[in-house]
Amino acid sequence: MTSAPRPIAADRVADEVAAIVDRAAAACPHVLRVAVDGHPAAGPDALADALVDPLRLVGRPVLRVGSGWFLRPASVRLERGQTDPDAFYDDRLDVAALRREVLDPLGPGGSGAYLPSLWDPSTDRATRSSYVPAPPNAVLIVDGRCCSGTACRSTSPCTCGCRPVRGSGGARSRPGGRCRRTRGTRPRSTPRIEPTW
Repeated sequence: MTSAPRPIAADRVADEVAAIVDRAAAACPHVLRVAVDGHPAAGPDALADALVDPLRLVGRPVLRVGSGWFLRPASVRLERGQTDPDAFYDDRLDVAALRREVLDPLGPGGSGAYLPSLWDPSTDRATRSSYVPAPPNAVLIVDGRCCSGTACRSTSPCTCGCRPVRGSGGARSRPGGRCRRTRGTRPRSTPRIEPTW
């Protein structure tokens, strides 16, 4: 679903996106999977967190999973160094685990039980979390850092992309593409928040 661009105050973005997600969840026969993607400077985790309360206020159960709990072990994700941009995009996230433990079980034909966390990046150890059954009519919100080209793109019918805003400290809403990059280049820092439904 794409609508025409229109100005919106930054503090209203979460309410607007939550209303769209709620309408989509009402028509979804399984858990609606929503990916909030963006460059770390844009704060996709903050937008994902901001979606939780408005959805719960309308009676929608929300499952909140951070992709930071599905990182690869430090020996793998930092093998090419801490400043290598390709390592950040290609080696950081355990895409197979995120799909296997969260996205696929909550999708069509899935078991309905998901793993809220897998790997603790601060201790570099498994979290040993237990599987949690998803309530009926729930919405899964996964935040990510430029992972639209990975697991979230092919399994989440709703993706909301965030990009940092230069200088203004605010945000503008505009429909558009996802976080894209050419191998070996750093991400662009364009001033927009762009829902891509």
